[in-house]
Amino acid sequence: MLLFFAILLTGCAEKKSREYSAASPDGQLTASVFLTPEGVLAYELKFENNTIIDTSLFGFSFKNGPELKAGLEITGEEKSNFSETWKPAWGPDSEVKNEYNQLKINVKEKAAPGRMFSVVFKVFNDGLGFRYEFPQQDGWQEALIDNEMTEFQLTGDHFCWWAPGDWDIYEHLYTESPLSQIDCTPKLNHPNLAQTYIPDIYAVNTPLTMKTADGLYLSFHEAALYDYSDMTLHIDRGNYKMTSALVGGPNEYKVKRALPFNTPWRTIQVGKTAGALIESHLIENLNEPSKIAETGWIKPAKYVGIWWEMHLNKATWGMAGGKHGATTANAKKYIDFAAANGIAGLLVEGWNTGWEQWLGDDREGIFDFVTPYPDFDIKEVVRYGKEKGVELIGHHETSAAVLTYERQMDTAFQFYHDLGVSAVKTGYVGKISPKGEYHHGQWMVNHYQKVVELAAKYQIMIDAHEPIKDTGIRRTWPNFVSREGARGQEFNCWSKEGSNYTNHVLIVPFTRGLGGPFDYTPGVFNITLKPYKPDNQIPHTLAKELSLYVLIYSPVQMACDLPEYYEQNMAAFQFIKDVAVEWGYSKRLEGEPGQVFKMGRKAKGADSWFVGAATNEQSRTTEVTLDWLPEGKEFTAKIYADGADADWKTNPTSIVISEKKVKKGDTIPLTLASGGGAAISIQ
Repeated sequence: MLLFFAILLTGCAEKKSREYSAASPDGQLTASVFLTPEGVLAYELKFENNTIIDTSLFGFSFKNGPELKAGLEITGEEKSNFSETWKPAWGPDSEVKNEYNQLKINVKEKAAPGRMFSVVFKVFNDGLGFRYEFPQQDGWQEALIDNEMTEFQLTGDHFCWWAPGDWDIYEHLYTESPLSQIDCTPKLNHPNLAQTYIPDIYAVNTPLTMKTADGLYLSFHEAALYDYSDMTLHIDRGNYKMTSALVGGPNEYKVKRALPFNTPWRTIQVGKTAGALIESHLIENLNEPSKIAETGWIKPAKYVGIWWEMHLNKATWGMAGGKHGATTANAKKYIDFAAANGIAGLLVEGWNTGWEQWLGDDREGIFDFVTPYPDFDIKEVVRYGKEKGVELIGHHETSAAVLTYERQMDTAFQFYHDLGVSAVKTGYVGKISPKGEYHHGQWMVNHYQKVVELAAKYQIMIDAHEPIKDTGIRRTWPNFVSREGARGQEFNCWSKEGSNYTNHVLIVPFTRGLGGPFDYTPGVFNITLKPYKPDNQIPHTLAKELSLYVLIYSPVQMACDLPEYYEQNMAAFQFIKDVAVEWGYSKRLEGEPGQVFKMGRKAKGADSWFVGAATNEQSRTTEVTLDWLPEGKEFTAKIYADGADADWKTNPTSIVISEKKVKKGDTIPLTLASGGGAAISIQ
């Protein structure tokens, strides 16, 4: 018997080396790092003493060197802690707590060539981030990374909300399934996508959100993505394991970096509720402070635009069809509407020459980013807008001809700066040129960053469509105010088969929204899309469309419908006029991905609160408890709710608007119709 226990203890000792660990400031989350018997660096993660990430390995493969994984030794340990409260230029909260404990493990190959690297962990109360750091070292000047083999060993077949690991686009509908059933085969060659490439049917994009059998919520993503490829996650379905899989390009390697360099942070957010993930600032906190010293010119705003009418086929981007939308007269009509309703911005798409050939095979040299069509006097539009207090939002659709854009970019930003335009929407529809590059590869990651930094030089904000995903860079470069990076409103307009379903906007805040702001473009009042697209329909009620201004966060929010439909229902449009875009703090009230979501936000610097609530196809009765209002004050709550006969399919525009006096602790009962919602303004 004694011999048996000796053998057992010896086996346990050989399983791993000495453990190095760091706990979160509240002690609930603990990351442990150790070497396996093969000398592979590994980690585990526990929450409340329960393992949530089991033994998971680190490693790299290279095109210009042997694999870096086994045969390592730990050469040092460094520990530290950090705590600060910082104030973002804009965001869902006006103050952010950044507090973590840090563990750095230095390792080296025992055998030649004796390469060295470190893994740095930052453990927060709401999750952790870790990254690789490669120091300068003799005999190794450049890394050609074939793949990064970071593992995430899960403890069960967790339920997931996932989108394919597409190298070119994030605009797939989310699928809800256990991890073991992830399969992207049905997503291949989707007809509604301008470009798509899914090389691995068992890979998903991040943020990837999941729920354990014990009711714990996890989200996997990355932070501070610079000069590196997007990380997708390959799913080993039978073993419940995920491994990092980098986006490639035209070269044999996925990433090329000169030493020294750091990788992006690999992140795991942890919450006892789904809403706790939304309240987390972990992704931002893993980014550096702002590099823009004076940010007063970065101003959140609502905007209207010459945009939706093109998706409706009422107008066209180019002139050749005879229905050109971007005319001086049409722009002035939108400016008049915006000025009358306190909306600060006007987006105009299709103002510059080149749109007749923008989707052709040879797109380089097509667009001119400073030459307007003859029927659009850009100087007059800017002048008229300034007179009315409405600023033009510029537009740079590149058609993914990136080399053409990079040649003209400096001139184009100078052009806008001279006009007094301080915001630009960029676009990258189509396959990337040069050939062989993908939207999410290292080359394009560097391009998107080049655009943001150049725009900052000219004091211009960027709202990127067909972008690289948000990894919190907005903290460092706060002029990167928003981006698309998910399936937006326009899909509801394009085809009946491509519609977003009623639950899409209830999944997005818990998945893609964890990365950062999403320019979804809400606010359709003509829900049936008649007479332009009579066979299609927005899969929401009118009240749910209003709720999205609170539920889907972005510091720039569009009122996307045609002005005439707002003018027909100014009582409901009042909510869009009133709702804030700058927030003092945000509070999730209830939420389950794909089912129901309620969010409350306080306007920054004002005694105004706004609530959004929405459901999927299941109608439900719920309530909003106002325990977060200040004591001793009475407020007026204006409630925009589904009518008793509202239904997203049969009667989507039925809405009831009411008012009541409220105070801290009161409750507001709500009945949400099928596909419905509610919006509340509390003044």
